[in-house]
Amino acid sequence: MRVTTAEQALSILQDNDTIWCQSMAATPYFLLHALATVALSRRNLTLLQLHTEHSEVLCAPELSGHLRQRAFFVGSSTRQAVQCGLADYVPIFLSEIPKLFRSGEQPLDAVLIQVSPPDKHGYCSLGISVEATRAALQMAKRVIAWINPLMPRTHGDSFVHLSRFDRYVEHSAPLPQHLPVPLDAITQQIGQHVASLIRDGDCLQLGIGAIPDATLACLGQHQHLGIHTEMFSDGVLPLIQTGVINNQRKRKHRGKIVTTFAMGSQALYDYVDDNPEVVFLDVEYTNDTAVIRQNPQVVAINSALQVDLSGQVCADSLGTKIYSGVGGQMDFVRGASLSEGGRAIIALPATAAGGTVSRISSVLAPGAGVVTTRAHVNYIVTEYGIAQLRGKSLTERAKALIDIAAPAFQERLAQQAWDDWRLKV
Repeated sequence: MRVTTAEQALSILQDNDTIWCQSMAATPYFLLHALATVALSRRNLTLLQLHTEHSEVLCAPELSGHLRQRAFFVGSSTRQAVQCGLADYVPIFLSEIPKLFRSGEQPLDAVLIQVSPPDKHGYCSLGISVEATRAALQMAKRVIAWINPLMPRTHGDSFVHLSRFDRYVEHSAPLPQHLPVPLDAITQQIGQHVASLIRDGDCLQLGIGAIPDATLACLGQHQHLGIHTEMFSDGVLPLIQTGVINNQRKRKHRGKIVTTFAMGSQALYDYVDDNPEVVFLDVEYTNDTAVIRQNPQVVAINSALQVDLSGQVCADSLGTKIYSGVGGQMDFVRGASLSEGGRAIIALPATAAGGTVSRISSVLAPGAGVVTTRAHVNYIVTEYGIAQLRGKSLTERAKALIDIAAPAFQERLAQQAWDDWRLKV
């Protein structure tokens, strides 16, 4: 049923509803802004989500008792609310969120989505973010859609028929963009180290941000690279244009980029629009280790907030303060490790807080979340070098990690290795 306002579209929400919200750069923020008003006349709504864009309005104190956010991945819009106890964080592998929905373990009353206009057959596209929304659409009782003419029409698991919508509203508004940032010397050095681990024919998983972009900028002389990832951004575009990325060595989806969402500039959104060489698939599939490992030479490139001397990787919190989420890091770390010739890389700056804090520490901060365990870790990279930890003893790991820590912290770390671990390095 077509309606003229977002408030009318949301009028079918009921007290105690549990709602899934499409996320990332496809966040239906036009609906969420209206939800902040509609929720005031409802009780005990729960909004499930990943990282959302332009949704700060839902953190308003007056929504207490009316709507509470429940984030499977914390972003800038929800970080403060989670840290202040006004929203909830659910630690979970990204690949397992669709299983929650399909199994009925997490019931869904409604789903909010942003889609492209319907084609001649009546099919809209979820556009630049499929993630767990495919599963939510299959299981939710009610579907509320924002049809945005600016949403790209993408291929894969993105299609949903107009008849599935209980309410929909049409409105044109720009998609959130994340533009590439200038690369500083530290980031460029990390990128060069990571790139030195990349071989011709590798199949890459990488994320958004300066380190992936710095790595991709160093791969111009490589050949036959592929992409099977949970997300990608603008850094891949030059390598696609020059033929460095051609996906011809992949066994799964040869010739195609596989992803579940994309986030970047308008140039990126224009590239994926109606492009059959890019397929947006259900995250239960893209992040399934059994699928990932079928491609040879998978290289997973991920980041971290802190690494201890045994190789434990914290990627979702600063101590007890939740910063992001588990996401797909372990999905791809494990998938890459099981891939023939695969490698898993964790890359991070050696320091934080203007060089006053070492990200490589003897032990993790109290409450820090271990996302990648010491048994799963492979390569750790900072601007000071590369530490290969797989198959290494605790003593060998500590020495290798101290060698790539910032020099100002190395002597202290060596002493802490003995005091905390009885490791003589």
